[in-house]
Amino acid sequence: MQSQDVAPRPAPASGSASDPVVDVEQAEAALVEHYPRLVRLAYLVLPPGLGRNRRVLTAHALTQRALPRGRTATPVIPAQSDGREGDPGYAFVRLQVVRTALEAGLPLRRKAWPKRSQLPPLLPQVWGLRLFPRSGGAEELALDQRLSALTGPARAAYVLRGLEKLPDSDVRDLLTAAGVADVDAALDEADSAQAEYALLDSPEFDPCSLQARPTDLMRRRQHMKAALAAAAAVAVCGALLGMPGDGWGPDGAAAPPYAQNPSARAALDPALLLKVPAAAWESSARTDFSVWPARGDLTGDSALLRRALAVWARPGETVQVSATPGTPSGGPSGPPQLLYAGTVDNARVVILYDGLRIVRYAEPRDNTKGAALDFARVDGAGRAEASAVVLGRADGNVRYLTAPWVTKAADRDLLKPGSAATDLALTGGTTAPMAGPAQSGPCTSWNVLQLTDASGTRLLTDLGELVPARLTTGRPGSVKDASGAGALRAWAPYACSLGAMRSAGVRSVNAWAYAAQPLPDASGTASWVCTRAETWQGGGERVLAQFHTPGGPYGAVAAKAENVPACGAKDPQVLAGVLWKSGSGTWYLLAAGSRGTSSINASGGVRATANGHLLAAKAKQGTQAELKGTLEDGRAVSGLR
Repeated sequence: MQSQDVAPRPAPASGSASDPVVDVEQAEAALVEHYPRLVRLAYLVLPPGLGRNRRVLTAHALTQRALPRGRTATPVIPAQSDGREGDPGYAFVRLQVVRTALEAGLPLRRKAWPKRSQLPPLLPQVWGLRLFPRSGGAEELALDQRLSALTGPARAAYVLRGLEKLPDSDVRDLLTAAGVADVDAALDEADSAQAEYALLDSPEFDPCSLQARPTDLMRRRQHMKAALAAAAAVAVCGALLGMPGDGWGPDGAAAPPYAQNPSARAALDPALLLKVPAAAWESSARTDFSVWPARGDLTGDSALLRRALAVWARPGETVQVSATPGTPSGGPSGPPQLLYAGTVDNARVVILYDGLRIVRYAEPRDNTKGAALDFARVDGAGRAEASAVVLGRADGNVRYLTAPWVTKAADRDLLKPGSAATDLALTGGTTAPMAGPAQSGPCTSWNVLQLTDASGTRLLTDLGELVPARLTTGRPGSVKDASGAGALRAWAPYACSLGAMRSAGVRSVNAWAYAAQPLPDASGTASWVCTRAETWQGGGERVLAQFHTPGGPYGAVAAKAENVPACGAKDPQVLAGVLWKSGSGTWYLLAAGSRGTSSINASGGVRATANGHLLAAKAKQGTQAELKGTLEDGRAVSGLR
């Protein structure tokens, strides 16, 4: 491990009058918004000698511990992209990440207690798996080797230049604040490495996009046998101590633990799987997953179906199991319905439905090792939500199984509302592969699935789960599918914000343009849009208030919240504000509420009041303000943060 020239961590300063004060909420907002970048920064600064698995876990642990304990002052060392310029919350957590990553590379000393960052992280942990980023090419490998030859401070200087795009003056300030004793030496050493900064954005250095491999399976098996033997001994002792007819020993009317339940046994019999006729949906009063017919070229493969049912009931330790939030992952209570069994790319796939969940079993085409089991909750799905299921993902492409009532499928880039959709071939309800939304890097496109049936056209987006989310537009309570030129234009500036809603069990996402605000200095009219993600479990809703200026390609997230009724059918009211810089260089606090807001009041760093649902007041860069609104019926509404 390279020795590093890092001075002892200085005592926290009280802050000067020019240093902005950062509280926990502000730092947390910056950490959550820029979490992937901060973890990548930590991963690159950590010494490669730790190994890829420990670097990944340590990078996540250091980033998650970067929040302050209370209010603290920090010098602003601005970033140069992604809308982070001048954000003191981001500056603080970035400084903490760099400081602790440098400390993690320090050698352990006999006469001093190790720092927390020098010890293996307690959390996060994934037992039984080794996690590491996806492998890059020869250029990424060569860069990783060159970085491993640098000292910690020099590696940090290289990464801050390339990843954060900081000038040397800001790099110098940040490293000094992080406790580096000889910053000039670190910068000179970083100059010796070839400047291949674009490679720092490679998946090779992305600890948020990971591959998983098992640990030592033989050792784990031995430990498991020992644990089972100990558990059996405890169970026997407990049974001997339990008194008949009293205490915790008897189970009353329950059968013995080894008894077979007839319904559970029937759920494992492939011959009892429910297979709906192909035309059942045409006469049924229901249009959901319950009327999907069984499709695919392997619906008669009893061995495959038996394996899928057995793995569902009792997945082995080598099976990769995932479930959307709020989805139970237990076995079926009775024979489920077969929706699909067939070959998809290089895998055999079985899709089942039990009235509450969609379950996808997949195994490699050539063997049964490396099987995967995925669960998604779909109770209450209607015609729109039951339009498609993800069959498989490979090489950034997605293949769907569509509902029997779907007559046409197409691929559309949501960022290009004026471009025509590209037709997708439908074979037995299965679409040709289409490019999925961008997973990492700059958001230059967002591909969505466009489906057409007798009731109209709708858009669905892949958010990393089995069932794609439905996209809608309009005022909460009267939303409609995002189809037509107007809806496409409404969604275009906000498509990239859908990435913040991945893997959250999202059922639908609505975009509602709740206000239009004339900008000061005759700069045109800005749009205020609220995007709200509803979930299948009925909780965990995510709300983003976004601000879009004329001519801008993307909307900016002004506020966010979870588990709130704002912008929803139960309470469609919303209020949010943003600091905006005019073309003349003047800063303003702009705020907008939905229709029905009679007045807005700003307090804190900006004190202003406006009648109506719009407010514009001069402010200073970095000012913090609290917004309160009053509705026409007298109720109060707080601004989203």
